[in-house]
Amino acid sequence: MPVIGWFGGVEFSGFVTGYDHWIAFILLVLIGGKMIHESMTSQPGERAANLLDLRLLTCLAVATSIDALAVGVTFAFLDISIIVPVVVIGIVTFALSFLGVFIGNRFIGFFENRIGIVGGLILIGIGVKILLEDLMI
Repeated sequence: MPVIGWFGGVEFSGFVTGYDHWIAFILLVLIGGKMIHESMTSQPGERAANLLDLRLLTCLAVATSIDALAVGVTFAFLDISIIVPVVVIGIVTFALSFLGVFIGNRFIGFFENRIGIVGGLILIGIGVKILLEDLMI
């Protein structure tokens, strides 16, 4: 997303910076709410959602990386090379995602369907944080 934003530059920035926080907020609240609903209505031992569903993964990826798109636009304005930031962002994202999957696999049996509620609340919290940060500036 930072690379797309960087290439989009000035022409795309007016749209992204004006609405990025609302788009991220709405997507994260919808996905988080869906996770909570599915966790509360599913039977114990039953997986609440197909976590490998392409639509779900795409929505999560877009919702959590809209800010990265805006950062890429900022890099274009500042005339900064995009290579080093993208490599750092990629390494950190990979490491934290790997750690999250590793920890999640270790505790999935312990939390069962309750983890979907916690995950949904975390996504909603991230959406609220993004919205409040952008509205307070």
